[in-house]
Amino acid sequence: MLKFRFTLLLVGWLASWTAGCATPWTRKDVVIYGATSAGVIAAVQAARMDRSVVLIEPSRHVGGLTTSGLGSTDFGNKQVIGGLSREFYQRIKQHYDQPRAWRYERPEDYKRYRSQDDTMWTFEPGVAEQVFQDMLREQGIKVVYGQRLKPRRGVVKRGQRIDAIRMESGRTFAGRMFIDATYEGDLLAQAGVSYFVGREPNALYGETLNGVQHQHAVHHQFVKPVDPYIVPGKPSSGLLPGVNNRPGADGQGDRRVQAYNYRICMTDVPENRVPFSKPADYDEREYELLFRNFEADDMRLPLGISMMPNRKTDVNNNFAVSTDYIGMNYDYPESHNPRRERIRHAHETYMKGLLWTLQNHPRVPAPIREKMAKWGLAKDEFEDNGHWPRTLYIREARRMVSDYVITEHDCMWRRRAKDGVGLGSYNMDSHNTQRFVTAEGYVRNEGDVQISPKGPYPIPYRSIVSRRGECDNLLVPVCISASHIAFGSVRMEPVFMVLGQSAATAASLAIDQGAPVQEVDIARLRERLRKDGQVLTWDGWDR
Repeated sequence: MLKFRFTLLLVGWLASWTAGCATPWTRKDVVIYGATSAGVIAAVQAARMDRSVVLIEPSRHVGGLTTSGLGSTDFGNKQVIGGLSREFYQRIKQHYDQPRAWRYERPEDYKRYRSQDDTMWTFEPGVAEQVFQDMLREQGIKVVYGQRLKPRRGVVKRGQRIDAIRMESGRTFAGRMFIDATYEGDLLAQAGVSYFVGREPNALYGETLNGVQHQHAVHHQFVKPVDPYIVPGKPSSGLLPGVNNRPGADGQGDRRVQAYNYRICMTDVPENRVPFSKPADYDEREYELLFRNFEADDMRLPLGISMMPNRKTDVNNNFAVSTDYIGMNYDYPESHNPRRERIRHAHETYMKGLLWTLQNHPRVPAPIREKMAKWGLAKDEFEDNGHWPRTLYIREARRMVSDYVITEHDCMWRRRAKDGVGLGSYNMDSHNTQRFVTAEGYVRNEGDVQISPKGPYPIPYRSIVSRRGECDNLLVPVCISASHIAFGSVRMEPVFMVLGQSAATAASLAIDQGAPVQEVDIARLRERLRKDGQVLTWDGWDR
């Protein structure tokens, strides 16, 4: 009788436990958390290698920044972007080869469209999402939307292997291999993998461009003297929002991360334009530095406007006070979603307020207001989100610390890894991390570094897997093992796609070998990557 009751209790417990799970478990060869561009490409590659795969996304859309306004691709050297990443840009070009793709301008009027090219590197957000959806549909991959990793005990781990991951909804996804393709690295953190947030001191890896950077912070800078105090000339009145008086010494490490923003899709086509609106929680104090900078006679339009097809834009940060909400994101990388949502909302409010201010506020010079008068949000983009980009540009959050940390020495060819699974080539690009008061009593930005590497450099396989002994079946193609300044070069969407493909390929080979991901046969991995079109070497290394 006791045994029978125990059995009933056990059956009841299992029934209640599995009720919230994915019928009751979703078990796949490869489980991918995060449908960023890297996550989408990883899923497609895994499926093409005949692996069962599930792609899990906290939001309701795929593609990350690539489908959320970042249409002006940061590519560095285009020739080193291969495989599925290049296929994506080829499909973008095929879309714009169709006459029906041009609704608000003629292709011959858009200078970045060249009929003879096989790729196109600028695009509208909705087009990018459709291309990703097509790639997923062709492989029969269904995305599981609206599923966010539990903030605590979200990873079920046995020894050094992940067995399953648990969502806030109660669903559980089990697998043989896992890929963390998020911008934040939540999965790797819960899996017990080492990581770093912020800027390492130069001394840690023998670098020169890491940590606090007063000497190199010459871009997107104040070029006129601007007072940082609430009451000009009175330090006792306090500092304006976002300004501090403890910047740190050159090369010193800190926990600051480079600024975030949204990449805005504007248009000047009247029939497709939605007017900028003043946010309900608009705070004029947030723009006092902007007003004072204009009043100091800096008359530059503080927006980086890149034109996309059909008279749309990709708007990025530009000059002293712009779309980067400097210093307001330090808590984001390691926070849970309620706090992150507040940070995202604050960035949205700041940027919406900035656009309205530049177009309407009387303290903005008339020539600036006139330049802004023709713009509004694109009516046919982000229609389920008030025409506002869905994804905040998380330029950097957690970065894994593995057995190989990419540093400026890799970017500058002082060393070259032998186990490359992709190439980086873009500038070491860090946006500003703080605003501070100079000894003269003026405000200055700090952290923006733009230093070109010597050319394409290998991204080693060891930088996308954890240290030996930490996690045997996890690959990380986004929050890879790199110092702050080196990550500034790696962190480009085409590179994330390259690494997503490489991660999925390695996951499949690890299953074949029955081995930890750290022990994948590198020669065999590189052979398969080359077969699938990845570019792993560059002729310039021999010169």
